[in-house]
Amino acid sequence: MADLPQAEHHIHYVTNFQDLAATPFSGIVNAICWTRDLIGDFSEITKKVELTGNITVVDQEELCQLRLSEQGQLAREILLHDLKALKAHGASPILNVIKRYDQDDAYPFFPTDVYSFHVDRSPIPTDTFLCTYYGESSEILPNSHGKKKVLIPEIRDELKKLYRGAEEGFESFLSEHFFDLHYQAEPDAPIISLGIGHLWKLAVDHPESQVPPCLHRAPREKFGRNRLLLIC
Repeated sequence: MADLPQAEHHIHYVTNFQDLAATPFSGIVNAICWTRDLIGDFSEITKKVELTGNITVVDQEELCQLRLSEQGQLAREILLHDLKALKAHGASPILNVIKRYDQDDAYPFFPTDVYSFHVDRSPIPTDTFLCTYYGESSEILPNSHGKKKVLIPEIRDELKKLYRGAEEGFESFLSEHFFDLHYQAEPDAPIISLGIGHLWKLAVDHPESQVPPCLHRAPREKFGRNRLLLIC
């Protein structure tokens, strides 16, 4: 789109699910967004779901059994519609209520949790779909403003100290521990919020991909404000 800010040239916007699912990635476009203004009280659902830990999977049966206000029911209908549409597309959507994700403290100089900018990888062609209905929203980073952490000299040196193996096995070590999936944002990089209610499709690193995978990360949650996230 000609009127997009420079930082968003890798994003394509659509107005319905059919176009979201059918539009291929091409060129530098590796994120497609179905923009929506949703109605309903999604926060009520996060409060009514019985939490089982920091991340609670909400199955469709439980969702349907929740006793909700009229606004909560409107929100539930949207969730059920999105789940149905994604399943019909062949995806396997999961609805989560998230207090927080586990943080990786095994390597303090290089966390590999979802709060770090990273790409998704798959051995088969696939896409990542996600939508934040309530709470803090996920973020993406233009590929031109992110650098693979394993290529940053001081980080690479630390990883080599950690590895301590034969040189020919170093790249496999990086892949096996998912170090090669993570990126560092440039200073003052244009970090883009995915917003609330919009359904996104992000490019994944897979053997047949024609575009760079989309750099994204989970937000830092606010205490007492659980996220409602659909992802697949």
